[in-house]
Amino acid sequence: MAKTAFPKPGNFLYPVPAVMVSCQDTEENSNIFTVAWTGTICSDPPMVYISVRPSRASYALIKSSMEFVINIPDESMVRALDYCGVRSLREHDKWEEMHFTKEKSSKVSVPSIAEAPISIECKVKQIIPLGTHDMFLAEVVAVQVDEKYLDQKGAFHMEKVGLVAYSHGEYYALGKLLGSFGYSIRKKPVHPVHKTKKKAVGKKAPQSKAKSHN
Repeated sequence: MAKTAFPKPGNFLYPVPAVMVSCQDTEENSNIFTVAWTGTICSDPPMVYISVRPSRASYALIKSSMEFVINIPDESMVRALDYCGVRSLREHDKWEEMHFTKEKSSKVSVPSIAEAPISIECKVKQIIPLGTHDMFLAEVVAVQVDEKYLDQKGAFHMEKVGLVAYSHGEYYALGKLLGSFGYSIRKKPVHPVHKTKKKAVGKKAPQSKAKSHN
């Protein structure tokens, strides 16, 4: 495989999650906007980040309340996912235009999107200026999930949600399962080998009164 240096370094880390972030200021002015620069940064305590341009209207809402909700969409919500990323709060009420329902969150004042299968409630711990974007580091304080993806034991089946990925300006549905965590070193189950006796060739089998094993 031959490689060549790309003319300009850039963000080639794709695919990434595409999510709809709901936010609200202390005066209850709320909005939904699309974020692709987001991810997990710590498991205990559970922490995530979103990176937002300071020029975006939602930036001020988050900075006011220091809270936001990451709403993970399914495939049926892709049009709304895109719309919320290209329309501004300054001219549009995306809650109304996308027919989304404001759902009261359990631990933050910001409403969640009721139609989203997963809503992650977050409290901002730190804001880090980076350049074009500022990073909001936040602790996950609650997660709300659609009950239809829970089994009888309370396990959540993420593989049934129909998750969406963003790659270089395009949205994709996740493809086929290729493996699971640790499968590369997991020992394969050993099946017992049953040996069979070879029949004698050219000789008559001796007469015997022994019982058959069949």
